[in-house]
Amino acid sequence: MMLYPAMNELLAQVPSRYKLVNVVAARARKIAIEADEQGIMLEDKPVSIAVREIAEGKVPQDPVAEEAVVLEEEVFAEEIEEEVFAEEAE
Repeated sequence: MMLYPAMNELLAQVPSRYKLVNVVAARARKIAIEADEQGIMLEDKPVSIAVREIAEGKVPQDPVAEEAVVLEEEVFAEEIEEEVFAEEAE
């Protein structure tokens, strides 16, 4: 059985196997969240889509840091909502 894209194609884009796992996971989460928010049914699994995008060079090298910023913004937004609800309850 041959995998596509081949590991050497992926490692040409992301030089470390460990970093590759992180980049794929971060991109796959983002794909899944975007599809869910837009109500889109994906034909392939998010990980498969992410791997293809990485092989094509479409994914930035450090999406993990980008995802951390997005998560930080979401937590901040939730804290603001909690404060607003607490003030309204008083």
